[in-house]
This record gives sequence, structure tokens and C-alpha cells, in this order.
Amino acid sequence: MQMPDYSQITAAILEKARKEEALPLKNEACRSKFFFHPHPTPKVCLFFHGFTAGPYQFEPIGKAFFDAGYNVLVPLQPGHGKAGDWDGDNPPPLPTDVQVYQSFVREWLDIAQTLGEKVIVGGLSTGGNLAAWLALEYPQQIDRALVFAPYLSSSNKLVDWLVDILPFYFEWFNKDAPGNFGYDGFPIPGLELFLDLGKEILERSPNAPTAPMFVLSSDGDRVTSQDDQRALFQAALQHQPKAWYYCFDENLKIAHRMMTKMEGNDYQDLVIALAKAYVESDLSWAEVKKIAQQMRQGKSFKAVVEALNLQQRVSPELSIMLTLSVNHSSRLVADVAEDAGSCS
Repeated sequence: MQMPDYSQITAAILEKARKEEALPLKNEACRSKFFFHPHPTPKVCLFFHGFTAGPYQFEPIGKAFFDAGYNVLVPLQPGHGKAGDWDGDNPPPLPTDVQVYQSFVREWLDIAQTLGEKVIVGGLSTGGNLAAWLALEYPQQIDRALVFAPYLSSSNKLVDWLVDILPFYFEWFNKDAPGNFGYDGFPIPGLELFLDLGKEILERSPNAPTAPMFVLSSDGDRVTSQDDQRALFQAALQHQPKAWYYCFDENLKIAHRMMTKMEGNDYQDLVIALAKAYVESDLSWAEVKKIAQQMRQGKSFKAVVEALNLQQRVSPELSIMLTLSVNHSSRLVADVAEDAGSCS
């Protein structure tokens, strides 16, 4: 049987999106986002939004990667974004079986592979869990993983305990915050499965091969555990020298929802620059540390890169990442330079 060509594949994806348009959604921003070039691209980005949110979280970074020559997929996750009068008596229809999400991300990984040569996966919060799981499950099929503030566990262990034992409905404290187009609340079992998935990822990662993974944290994140995010990075680094870690300084006030200005991150473009620096560079963590250490001694990025003969393996955004770090806060560069990073 003849395989469908590129135009047929993209047409099928867009037709799938048109069917989604017939569904009543809570907000138009929740619809899947696809950015396609008229031809396959060297790299394809597949992004997963956060819990109770929607694809709008990855629209800015999706457009940035599209403008850089990538095809980009940001699908709406199962049970998310649907219109309804949701409350404790009538909770939103979020899955309570992790296999629903795992089947979903597998399907989209298969689709992404038909749109270009290499696939980059990424996700925020619980979407970060899904990206990390794919990186561990299919390391040979993924070129890079961008893991933004993954929900491996909460910053407060009491919260984890409550999630484990209480099957109640929870309403977000920031439900009326700018840029919140997703659900106002959720039944706890819908979140519990991601806490269990986070535990699985942390248990597997020390002994499992992984695709190259960039774990991004923030001191301003009061939701997730930076300790566990550093542990994921350290475990990945044992198997993958091209694993990176970065922690935003608390002075930047980058909270858990770090992907858009709309959701309160004034440094949205810095997050995008770091992501592009990772995807478009071919450097080990040891090489990144070496550049950062010499820049801290007063040398320019260009001079360090030339001295180390790394010109062909660095992205222009890596210069932005490290130069902005030096100018804004020496502590950010110190984080990059540490073996395990530091968010304390």
C-alpha cells in the first residue's frame, strides 16, 4: 500500500482540527495549534500543554520555532478545554487513567515523525511529565526533550499527601488570573495520575537511557519541586552527556506558568531563547559549563567559543542565554556552571 505523502498527512491533521472546531470548547484559545511549512522540515516540535490548560500555552514558542524553520504541533489533550458548567458536582471530563495520555502522546509522536527528519518533544508541568516519559520510553526516536517545570512532585509534600488520599474537587486559587483559559478546577484523581507518573519517571531515570533532555526550573515556581527536577537532570546526565539544566533566579519572578507573557511571565522571550539554544546547539553539559566558567572570568562569548573551536556547534541563542545571564544576574550563570545546577 502506498504511503500518504506530506500534503496528505498535513491535510489529515488539519481535517482533524476542523472536526475539533465543531466541539464546544471553553475558549477558542484551547483549540489545537498547528504550524506547517509546505514541505517536511529537518526538525519537528511536538509540545504538550499543562494540566487543565490548553495549547495556547505553547503558541508563542510554537511560532518562534516555526519562524526558525520547524513544523510545530500543539495538540489539545484528552478531556481538556471542553465547554460546560463544571463544578464539584459536575467536574470536567479529565482522564483518570494514565494510559489515555500515554496512548495520546504515542499517537502524536508517530504523526510528528512523518513531518520531518527529527522530533523535539516538550511540555510544561504535567505536559513536561509526558515529554520526559516519551524521552525515556523512545530515546532513539526523539532528538531532544524540553521539560519545562515538570510536575514530578509538589513543592509542598503535604500537597502530595492530600492528592494521594483525598478524592475531592479542587478549584484553582488563580482561576481568574490573566491568560487562564482552561478549567477553573478539577477532580483530584485527574491530577493524581501525573503525581504517580512523576514517581515512575524519577524511579526509572537513573537506570534508563534517555533522549537528550533540557530540564528548566524556576526559583519563582511555588508549585513543583525543584529538588526532583534537579534529580531528573542528574539521572539523565548519567546516560546522556547532552542533558542540560537551568534554573531561573527568583528575582525574575518567573512562576510555574512560564511559557507566555499572557500568563504572567515578562521573560517569555528568554524562555524561548533558552529552548532554541538547546535545540540548535550540539554541546554536552560539560562544554556549556566550560563556556560559562570562562565568561564569568570576563571573556566574551565569541572569544570563548572560538578558543574552544565550538563555532559550528553553538546556536546564536546560546550567546543570548549566557550574555543575558551575565548581565542580569551572575547567579544565573553560576547555576549553569554547577554540576547539578542550583535553585536553592
